[in-house]
Amino acid sequence: MSYLRKHNPLQIFASQIITIVKDYLTMNRKLKMAKYRVNYQMYKLNQMEQLIAENNEHVFLRGNKINLQR
Repeated sequence: MSYLRKHNPLQIFASQIITIVKDYLTMNRKLKMAKYRVNYQMYKLNQMEQLIAENNEHVFLRGNKINLQR
């Protein structure tokens, strides 16, 4: 009987179910934030590649050809 008082399996099960439901409900928001971060990093990478291509003295790296070399 003291085991049930210390380790209530119904309460533990209910708390696990609640955390699963919370994770499931916030999954879409977390996915949107992850997509936003990836898109932002890709935007910054493209900006850096464009700046490198513009400031490089080699003619063959300018313009859209840098995307072909990636």
